[in-house]
Amino acid sequence: MTDDTPDDGPQNGDAGPQNGDTGPQNGDTGPQNGDTGERRTESALDPAAAEVLGRTTADAPLAAIVEKPRTETAIESLRAEGVYDDSRRVRETDAERIALPITEPPTETAVLDVVRQLDPEPRTTDLSDLLAERGWSEAALESIPNSWAVIGSVIQVSIPEGFPADRKQTRERELGNALLELHGEADSVIADEGIATEGEAGRMREPRTRHLAGERDTETIHAEHGTKYGLDPTEVMFSPGNQAERVRMGERCAPDEHVFDMFAGIGYFTLPMARAGARVTATEINPTAFRYLVENALLNDVSEHVDAYMTDCRDLAGEIDADRVVMGYYGSGGRSDEEPKTGTETEAEAEANAESEHELETEFETESDPEFTARTAAAHTFLDDALAALVPGGTLHYHEATPETLLWERPIQRVETAIDAAGRTLTELDHRRVKSHSAGVDHVVLDATVE
Repeated sequence: MTDDTPDDGPQNGDAGPQNGDTGPQNGDTGPQNGDTGERRTESALDPAAAEVLGRTTADAPLAAIVEKPRTETAIESLRAEGVYDDSRRVRETDAERIALPITEPPTETAVLDVVRQLDPEPRTTDLSDLLAERGWSEAALESIPNSWAVIGSVIQVSIPEGFPADRKQTRERELGNALLELHGEADSVIADEGIATEGEAGRMREPRTRHLAGERDTETIHAEHGTKYGLDPTEVMFSPGNQAERVRMGERCAPDEHVFDMFAGIGYFTLPMARAGARVTATEINPTAFRYLVENALLNDVSEHVDAYMTDCRDLAGEIDADRVVMGYYGSGGRSDEEPKTGTETEAEAEANAESEHELETEFETESDPEFTARTAAAHTFLDDALAALVPGGTLHYHEATPETLLWERPIQRVETAIDAAGRTLTELDHRRVKSHSAGVDHVVLDATVE
C-alpha cells in the first residue's frame, strides 16, 4: 500500500458522499483529455497557441488534473479553497489521471495541470434517473438504497430488503455501475452485508461484503481532515458515520498526553490523536487490522507517537498510566449464551437483538478463551480495566449502543457503578450522541473525568 499524497492542505472531511445528492459525479462518456474535450489553459501554452485558443475557449470551464490516487484528497482541498465546481462531473483523462471541475485555478492545492473543458458534462445528481435510463420501472426504483458511503475509492452500499428479486444479480450490477457513474473518484462498489458473529470471523468482527461493480482490488486510502486511513473495507470494519467523533478526539488531545486506545482497529482514534501530538498506546487483536494500524502510523508520519500491540487490551491495562482512555468498541452489547445466533447479521441487527429490553439485565457469560471475550463481551465489561489504566484526573471515553428508551440512564449508571466499585470519584460527566445506530438504537459516548 503506497500513497503519493503531499501535505498540501485540508484532506477529506467526511466519509465521502453519502447519497445521490452529494459528491462529484462520474463522467465515463463524452469527450475526454487531449484533443477530445480538454485544453490547457492559455498560460500553459506558447503565446501563439494561447492567442488562438483564448479566442475560442475563453469561456470554457476549468478543470484541475491530479493523479487518480489523490482524487479524494484533492477534492477536499479544492473545496476548502472554495474553487471546486459541484455543477460538473469528475472525469477520467486516462487510466492514471482525473480531471476535477474548478471555478478558478487553485492557489493552495497541488495539481498536475489546469485545463479548459471544451465539452463539460453537467452533474447527474439522482441515482434513480441513472437507473431509469437502464430500464428500471417506477416500482423497482422505489426499492433502491437512499444512502451509501464512499470510503477512499470504494463505494459501500447496503442492498435494501425490498430490492427487486427479478434479475437480482443483473440489477445489483446495474446499481453498482450507476453508483460508479455518480462518483467518478471511485473504482469499486461492494455490498455491505454486515458483520460476522460466529467463530473466528465473529471474534475478529470481520465485515461481510460482496463485489458488485468495478475493480476487485478494494484496498484504498481514505482521507478525512488530514488523517489518512489505509484499509480494505472487505477485510476490516470502517464506519463513515463516526467521522465527527474521530475528529473530536484529535481536537480533545493535548501534546504529550498519554492515551490508551483499547480497541484501536486500523487507527480510527489513534491516528488523529497521535497527529495532535499525543503518545498513544494502541491494542488490537485482529491481525489484519493491526497490520493496517502499523502501516497507517507510518503513512501519517506518527510512528514515534504510537506504541502498537497485537494483544487483548486487558493484558496491558494494569501496566499503563494514561491521561485518557478510549473505549471505542461496544461489543455485542450483552447477548446471552442462550440467545440463538445467526452466522451473519447486520451490525444494526446484532446490536438491536443484543440490546433488546428483555436482555438488558442479562450478564454476558464469557467464553473460556479470553481473546474471544475481547470481541464479544459488552463494552461495559471492560470498564474496570479502563479505570485501572486511567490516572487520577484523567478522562474516560466510553462508547455504547443504547436503546433510545434507556438514554441516558443506562450508560451513565454503568459508568458510575464501575467508578464506585473502583473506589474512585466521578468529577465531571458529559455525553453526546455519535450517530443513529439502528432503528431505536443510538451510538453514544460518555466523557467521564475521574479522580
